[in-house]
Amino acid sequence: MADYFSSSVEFGLNLSKRVYYGKGSAPSLVRSMSRSSEGFLPTAPMCYAVISDPEKVENPDIRSYQPYVHGQCEPPALIPLELHGVTMEVECSLDTAFVTVSEKWRVHCVTGSSTCDCQVAIPMGEQGSLLGLEVDDSGRTYHTELISLNDENDKDKVAKAKDGYFLKSHIYTVKIPQFRGGSVFSTKIRWSQKILFHDGQLSVCVPFSFPSYVNPAGKRISKKEKIFLKVNSGSATEVLCKTTSHPLKELLRQAGKLNLSYEAEVPVWSSTDFSFSYSVSSNDISGAVLLQSPFLRDFDEREIFCLYLYPGNGQGRKVFKKDVVFIVDISASMKGTPLDNTKNALLTSLSQLNAQDTFNIIAFNGALYLFSSSMESATEEAILNATKWVDTNFIANGDTNIMLPLTQAMKLLEKSTDSVPLIFLVTDGAVEDEREICNFVESYVSSGQSVPTPRICTFGIGLYCNHYFLQLLAQIGRGHYDCAHDLDSIEFRMQRLFSTASSVIVADVTIESLEGLDSHELFPSHIQDISSGSPLILSGRYSGTFPELVKVSGTLADMTNFAVDLKVKREKDIQLSNVLAKRHVDMVTAQAWLLKSEELEEKVTKMSIQNKVPSEYTCMSMVLVESEEGKKAPEQFLLQKAYSKLSFQRVELNKQKLFLGGLSVGFGDSKATAENLAPAIKEAKPPEGLLGKAASTCCGRLADTCCGMCLLQSCTFVNDQCTIVCTQLCAALACFELIKCCVELCECDCLQ
Repeated sequence: MADYFSSSVEFGLNLSKRVYYGKGSAPSLVRSMSRSSEGFLPTAPMCYAVISDPEKVENPDIRSYQPYVHGQCEPPALIPLELHGVTMEVECSLDTAFVTVSEKWRVHCVTGSSTCDCQVAIPMGEQGSLLGLEVDDSGRTYHTELISLNDENDKDKVAKAKDGYFLKSHIYTVKIPQFRGGSVFSTKIRWSQKILFHDGQLSVCVPFSFPSYVNPAGKRISKKEKIFLKVNSGSATEVLCKTTSHPLKELLRQAGKLNLSYEAEVPVWSSTDFSFSYSVSSNDISGAVLLQSPFLRDFDEREIFCLYLYPGNGQGRKVFKKDVVFIVDISASMKGTPLDNTKNALLTSLSQLNAQDTFNIIAFNGALYLFSSSMESATEEAILNATKWVDTNFIANGDTNIMLPLTQAMKLLEKSTDSVPLIFLVTDGAVEDEREICNFVESYVSSGQSVPTPRICTFGIGLYCNHYFLQLLAQIGRGHYDCAHDLDSIEFRMQRLFSTASSVIVADVTIESLEGLDSHELFPSHIQDISSGSPLILSGRYSGTFPELVKVSGTLADMTNFAVDLKVKREKDIQLSNVLAKRHVDMVTAQAWLLKSEELEEKVTKMSIQNKVPSEYTCMSMVLVESEEGKKAPEQFLLQKAYSKLSFQRVELNKQKLFLGGLSVGFGDSKATAENLAPAIKEAKPPEGLLGKAASTCCGRLADTCCGMCLLQSCTFVNDQCTIVCTQLCAALACFELIKCCVELCECDCLQ
């Protein structure tokens, strides 16, 4: 879909040359055709005019009387709109950044007497999650809301949600209907993304690089760019700014807080992503416990707590030795890029091992293949032998069995003593016995054995694997989880995950003083080690009186004891329910899947709707609100109403909604895994051609032929004689009432 989108934008930029800006006001060539390394994909929040009829492409203020254009744009061209104002607010709290981007756009490329749909494209940063979108078009307002999948009124529409989708794993798009040429409308987009931690510094990077062709052409228009940044670390130490991409002015500096701003009149919009890095602690491990009461209408009336520990910059802290077993899926579905990138990441990770570390490699499909019958020291010779073994044995073939290699890896690590045993599992598939695997690992971890239990890190590739199973497995195993929803990010994300998991500075962490709380809930339930590559954050709900001090203890790499007392304080400025919402929703969803619990599913639904965080049991919709009584409904909905009368379907105009799909990842696809299908990526598929799509959707199911309605519309692309023949064919189909079949079953847009 990304290539399809990029081509449509390129076509739209060429088509926009029809727009006349007045004598001496023609846009520069660079404005018309500037291609980035990503093609014409958005690198900042963008809006595009969706053009099917090229005849309507015209300056709404100045008629140029361009020659008539025959035919239609199929697929529709996408013309980037003119940006007339942008304000971005970034709020950094603990390890989460909340981004709000407000923009003003002008439909500069459509005649004033015509309308067009507009496509909003939203690129997000690391692990971005869309929280809301508002569109205001002078009296006509859309806003997002989350609804339960069990809502009977919208159940059928939710199942077919296609008004929003992912272009790539980090770019989401929404199509909004009916904007008049020359109109100015505003958008407000809100999402959350993860703040990265590296070498004692936290950093956030937000897509904010606008292409030159969104700069208004013609008359001079004031271009004001605003950025507001708020950092609240929750700590009592000073926040130190390290690097920034834009010149920021300090507004407020307090213990644990920093407010900065940037405001400027610019000749062109920002061509650089907004990035900012900062540090919040000293060289040593530090943290605190934050408490907060639930808001007034919270369905869970228990108090909220959040414990965090920053590992510092890692200097002076010894890292544990590692005994690592890599478990790599080499089933047939991994053939090509997935396995090649996985192999590269594995070999890079091997090269990062120290000489005192040990390792082994298990390749698996339906069977398993061991590099060695025992753990090998990470010498140069052993790593060279492992590299040759990987080149020889990493051949994609067979099916998927995860339990077998996981059991074998645990046996290999039974003799670990003064090192951290680590299992690193990589797969692209889902298997039938995932719940049995979780229960097996849970029983192994809680068996109270004298030997250290292995930390299990999981990495999922594509959408066919069950990401909630992998998250839960990593949580039970006190490890870390990550995934790659597109194949290009496999190598980088795998290396980063291994680096975080293998830099343990405090192991076997325990939290005292929580046992006396009534009905307390802890996320995650199994406490991870403290790693120099990631802050440790524990959170949950509780009833009763929270202690004034919380003691955290563990074991250092030199086998001495570690202990720190964390102060407990009431937090007023950080909205903990928002910061913790996504992780709580994901963890409870994993538990609901494991236990097959309808009660937990209902809890996830309430959490999702309350905190406006998408989940597996909710769907995001955009609701139209008319601010003027008696205002005419958008043309698209009037057409739908007329169509409903013809097809005997009921459409309620008082509930005009757009349903956004693709915001959940599902629970894997064991059938696709069994069939060894290549990993599905988080990217919508481009629509098929009119004839091909029709033949593969409705009438193809009956007579392996094409839809009459689609065939009729396709006549606009052929000469008059062919049009007459096709029209007569459709009339003949109508006589046999086959046209009614097309109306009822066709899934393509030609009926709308």
